[in-house]
This record gives sequence, structure tokens and C-alpha cells, in this order.
Amino acid sequence: MTSVDWRYDDGKMELRQQALNVLMSRFGSSSHTNPDGSSKYSLKTIYECAHDWVSQGNVSTSGIVKYYQAYYSP
Repeated sequence: MTSVDWRYDDGKMELRQQALNVLMSRFGSSSHTNPDGSSKYSLKTIYECAHDWVSQGNVSTSGIVKYYQAYYSP
């Protein structure tokens, strides 16, 4: 018997993709750079936020931008 982790079923993977799309469009663009040219927001925190969002049982991406700003933004 194979145990499937609910965080990785098809629906949750789709939600994770949507979360990444929202976060990348808001925080992953080249317009968000520091004066030295480095990215203001790290891809690592964007991916971690999307994963945590889904793992906490959220069912939509509503509120994820504010969540990122509160817990992952520099």
C-alpha cells in the first residue's frame, strides 16, 4: 500500500503552481532589484512561501501576497 501525502496530490500541486505564479509575478520580476543590481526577493523564499502556503491547507491563493510580505519579505 502506497501512502500519498495530501500536500502533493494533483489539486495541491496545481495550487502550488498558482501560488508560484502569483508570487513570481509580484516579487520575481527584474524590476525588484537592489541598488547593486541583486534581486530584492530570493527565489528560495518565493518557493518556500508557496510550499508553506499549500502545506498549511489553504485552498486558494487569496492572501498569499500579504502572507509573503509578512513572513518572507526582507
